[in-house]
Amino acid sequence: MIAVVTGANRGIGRAIAVRLAADGAKLVLCARDEALLEETAAAIGGACVVPIDLRLPEAGQRVVDAALEAYGALDVVVNNAGATKRGDFEALTDEDWIDGYALKLFGTVRLTRAAWPHLRERGGSVVNIAGSGGRTPGAQFTIGGSVNAALLSFTKALADLGLRDGVQVNCINPGPVKTARFDKRLAQTAAEHGVDLAAALEIFIGEEKISKVGEPEDIAALAAFILSPHGRLLHGSLIDADGGLTKTV
Repeated sequence: MIAVVTGANRGIGRAIAVRLAADGAKLVLCARDEALLEETAAAIGGACVVPIDLRLPEAGQRVVDAALEAYGALDVVVNNAGATKRGDFEALTDEDWIDGYALKLFGTVRLTRAAWPHLRERGGSVVNIAGSGGRTPGAQFTIGGSVNAALLSFTKALADLGLRDGVQVNCINPGPVKTARFDKRLAQTAAEHGVDLAAALEIFIGEEKISKVGEPEDIAALAAFILSPHGRLLHGSLIDADGGLTKTV
């Protein structure tokens, strides 16, 4: 398996890269931070590293070209890159909204479009990493919720095309996961309640009405299953991995 993983320098993307490498995949790692990408590559015993800003219109094609140059083929694209700004709706600017869509949605669209002919040739797979906000939006997550909702719709449409072309397409919706971004939210909760981080975590779990906060490795394990022969029945699936955060049917 030859797989592109975007946002592979930290958090969920890094965990997916590590897991796929352990399962024998050859990796193409993409993110803006070259130093952290090189650390991920070293951790998995080597990979093709592409430090790039996926907001650039030509970036998707450049990543695919790098994969073909390194390995001669492409089987999998994991679209994980993209964080959106939280905050009060009235304070979020046009630039905040444009930036949120530029990376997480348009970066995904462009990379997938460039990769599609090669995925079709190999009977490959696309896994989009969206987020629970796409189905359960919140007042502080107007950008992220709408971008994730767009990714869910994109996944369903692309899965229909995948039936014609023999390409598997699915989407994972992580809930709260212990990443650097979550650590900041947890520290804020601790400060607001005057408690330590362990107590803040319990408060957070109670307030969000979830069973637990996930680990990046939880999402990586799910992605690995989807991409395994056992996961091939999954197609056009929008999978909530959120500890019960999503209450809607």
